[in-house]
Amino acid sequence: MDAVRVALLREVLAGTQWPGDARRFAGSLRRSVVPAGGNLLLVGTEGYEPWHLAAHLVDEAAWSGSPELAPTLVRHRVRPGEPPHLSVGLGRLAAAGRGHTVLVVAPREPGAGLLERVHDARRAGATVLSLDGGDRDLGALAHDALSVPEGGAELDLDTVQHLVSAAAGENGPPAPRGSRRLRDRLAGLAERLTAPPPSRW
Repeated sequence: MDAVRVALLREVLAGTQWPGDARRFAGSLRRSVVPAGGNLLLVGTEGYEPWHLAAHLVDEAAWSGSPELAPTLVRHRVRPGEPPHLSVGLGRLAAAGRGHTVLVVAPREPGAGLLERVHDARRAGATVLSLDGGDRDLGALAHDALSVPEGGAELDLDTVQHLVSAAAGENGPPAPRGSRRLRDRLAGLAERLTAPPPSRW
């Protein structure tokens, strides 16, 4: 999702909890990884690998000048011959400790094995953050969590990941907004997007 679509999404969601919640969670992520110089480990569940979030965080790291946001994708299954950036297995979590951030993305139940590894990383001093579908055990384990219950929210977890990654790349708080109606906000955004470029003469 590019910057224009994220801006549109924020306009549509203005007045809901999601832009603020995403910015709060992204702030926790930045506060954890930037002072530590990175060491961000991104892990999903056995049935869900957060490829898109990894790619967006890499992009935001480059665009924002905060290389610490670029994660290491930790995978449940690594096939022989895969490139190095796709060859980091769950054993990497065993080496996580103070100065590391473990970001878990779990739309559904994460599984006992992953919870145990994340718990061990937390006990060793790692900061644990969670984007999840409302799993209580994972939420209790995380230092900060943003939950998107399946079927119980206006958005899905994939969309919230876009909001979080975009907010993580921002260096300052957003400009304050007035309380315009949704239709007015959409009309104003459409007008800006379709306006011709300004004349140079």
